[in-house]
Amino acid sequence: MSGMKLNQMKGMFFDQPKVMTAVDRTTRRVLSRFGAFVRTEARHSIRKRKRTSKPGEPPSSHTGLLRRFIFFGYERLTRSVVIGPVKLNSKDTGAPQVLEHGGTTQVELGPRKATQRVKVRARPYMGPAFSKVEPRLPEMWRDSIT
Repeated sequence: MSGMKLNQMKGMFFDQPKVMTAVDRTTRRVLSRFGAFVRTEARHSIRKRKRTSKPGEPPSSHTGLLRRFIFFGYERLTRSVVIGPVKLNSKDTGAPQVLEHGGTTQVELGPRKATQRVKVRARPYMGPAFSKVEPRLPEMWRDSIT
């Protein structure tokens, strides 16, 4: 190492713009793939059927909305991926969170749309999907930076 100049030493570090650009591009690609896999797994776990799911199993989708509105997005500033259902209307019933973790929410009953608070036991779908895909993440990173 003796006899090397400062500029030569700087070239040996991993903070060069070319390396940082490759890492950022790869991070976005890998995390986006991971988000897509988790979203797909969550969508497949939600069955469209008329009966109510049992507590502990993924929820049933009576209208298909919950399955259709699970998305993912890469957050560039934090270098992370956000995966989950989006809010559909202005009523803040918290239905997706209540289904995932359990709790209370309001439901509309009858033709007059009268509301009633109900207690819902957890029917997780995002957590199990994440847990099922997570072991595949190291393989997604392997040999990903070129």
